[in-house]
Amino acid sequence: MRITITGRNIELTEGLKAAVEERLAKLEKYFTPDTDVFVTLSVEKERQKIEVTIPIKGHIIRSEQVSNDMYVSIDLVEEVIERQLKKYRTKLVSKKMNAAENFNAAFVEADDDDDEEVKIVRTKRFGMKPMYPEDACVQMELTGHDFFVFRNAETDEVNVVYKRKGNTYGLIEPEC
Repeated sequence: MRITITGRNIELTEGLKAAVEERLAKLEKYFTPDTDVFVTLSVEKERQKIEVTIPIKGHIIRSEQVSNDMYVSIDLVEEVIERQLKKYRTKLVSKKMNAAENFNAAFVEADDDDDEEVKIVRTKRFGMKPMYPEDACVQMELTGHDFFVFRNAETDEVNVVYKRKGNTYGLIEPEC
C-alpha cells in the first residue's frame, strides 16, 4: 500500500507518521501493493481527527474518526476500515465485482463465517414532486429524518439533502 499522509492545523511529527503507518500496515493483507491510501490528520479546537480514504475501482472505502487524542483516533479508524472491508468482501464475492483486482486474492477468497451480510428489511415508495433544496430541507425537518430524497426543480435530477453537525445541511447531487 502507498500511504500519503497530510496534515491540517497540525505538525506531522515522525511519531504521528509512524503510528499511522504502523496501524494501517495491518490493512496490507487486504490490498495489493499498488493500492493508494490517503490519510488526513487535522486538529479543530480539542478534536483530533483522522480521515482515511481508499479509492477502489468505482468505490471509495472511507472512515473518519474524532477523539481527544490523535493516537486513539488512529486506532479507531483502522478498526472501522477493517470492519467495512469484511462487509465489502461479501459483496465482492457474490457479485464478482471487478474491483476485486485491488484486493489481495487471499482476502477475497477467504471464507469467513462472521461476515455480516447486508439485509434490506424494508422498501419504501413515494412520489417525488419537483422542489427546491431549501423546500426539501423543510420537508426533511417535518418528517423528522436525517436525510430527504427529492427531485430538484432546477435540474430535474434526484438529489438528497441531509443534516450535518452544527444545524447545517448538505446537498448530494449526481455527477454525470
